[in-house]
Amino acid sequence: MSAPQQPVGSIGWIDLTIADAVTVRDFYQAVVGWTVQPLTMKDPAGDYEDFVMQVPSDGRGVTGICHARGSNAGQPAVWLPYVIVVNLDDSMAACTSRGGKVLNGPRNMGKARYCVIEDPAGAKLALYDPGPAEE
Repeated sequence: MSAPQQPVGSIGWIDLTIADAVTVRDFYQAVVGWTVQPLTMKDPAGDYEDFVMQVPSDGRGVTGICHARGSNAGQPAVWLPYVIVVNLDDSMAACTSRGGKVLNGPRNMGKARYCVIEDPAGAKLALYDPGPAEE
């Protein structure tokens, strides 16, 4: 049995990617009370840890705080929501045909794929295609 996928058009995740993830992790841990679950990131230049920030009462992951290196190099230093789409290639084509830009990606993450776009007004957003549903 597989876990249900999130609905298309919903925000599936939010990341903050910055140079000093440790300091910012500690900042949000103190300011909002999140707890931290380290997430090992594999990188040819050397593995490192990003952070899943969790609700303290139940340990549910609510956001990521990531280092701007490895697979996250080039990500904008903003709170970046990831919106679920049906087909990443179609969404990227629609973005560029309507005056937007694909800034980063597409990138693979297991069976999933994502990219970062900029709309015609300059706002950034990530698009996330979870890939085929598991049977």
